[in-house]
Amino acid sequence: MQNKTTVEEFVLLGFSTLPELKITLFVLFLSLYLSMLMGNFLIVTITLTDPRLNTPMYYFLRHLSILEICYTSVTIPKMLENFLANRNTILYAGCAAQLYFFISLGSIECTLLAVMAYDRFVAICYPLGYPIIMSRWVCHSLVSISWLSGFLNSMVHTVFTFRLPFCSSNEVKQFFCDIPPLLNLACADTHTNEMVLFVVGGLYGLGSFLLTLISYIQIISAILKIRTKAGQRKAFSTCTSHLIVVSLFYGTSFFMYLRPTSSYSLDQEKLIPVFYAVVTPTLNPIIYSLRNKEIKGALRKIVYKTIVLYRNIKM
Repeated sequence: MQNKTTVEEFVLLGFSTLPELKITLFVLFLSLYLSMLMGNFLIVTITLTDPRLNTPMYYFLRHLSILEICYTSVTIPKMLENFLANRNTILYAGCAAQLYFFISLGSIECTLLAVMAYDRFVAICYPLGYPIIMSRWVCHSLVSISWLSGFLNSMVHTVFTFRLPFCSSNEVKQFFCDIPPLLNLACADTHTNEMVLFVVGGLYGLGSFLLTLISYIQIISAILKIRTKAGQRKAFSTCTSHLIVVSLFYGTSFFMYLRPTSSYSLDQEKLIPVFYAVVTPTLNPIIYSLRNKEIKGALRKIVYKTIVLYRNIKM
């Protein structure tokens, strides 16, 4: 029998194999984190203050930005702290909490992206009925369901993961507590956990993805029926940003989670989560801002008012 010990803390190896790059990586990830915070806070502010953006589309975008702020704040501050610390440790309870909120917020993003795709489907396929179908009550309900289902989904995975006994090794080969590297530390059969990850996580993630895919199939079908090229471009332009974000999110997430833990490599465990946990949330506000005339217009308006206010104060 293999000796089993009670783990009180985990060591987050992350990028510890690159000690000579600690300061460089700290500056890089700090810059990405601050850019993400600034970009998403800006979108939240713009969609709250500009009356022209008081629509379901921007209501969902505002919640996505709030979600991205929370999502990255679960992992990046601890990673930045570990770059400057001598020991990259996290308490057992802290690891469980980090895993729970990371999976929760990632799950919520799945359903929220599906909701945003449905919103575009209704706007393009049923424009006359859009105000009635996407009423304020419906929007609030869809967002509430997204948040609640995400927290419930994460509860299942967190309970199943932390019911496992962990062996003497407490070194998590990642910069945060995630399911795959934790399963590699378990000194018990993880077959049930992998089945739960594939079945529950797969149904949740694939279900949200299929709803998103169905919406876009209907959207593309409706756009192709538009007779003019200009009309087609105008209709599709309202979906392009969301489609790019969906591709980035699902591409990296499915590659990481929907495969056996035995197929993971150390390099993949390090690099792939950086994309869906750091890079994608940083790119999202940039993608939506650069491809959205209303947001660029609202941003210019805020900048102009700020300059005028600054000049008045100086005078």
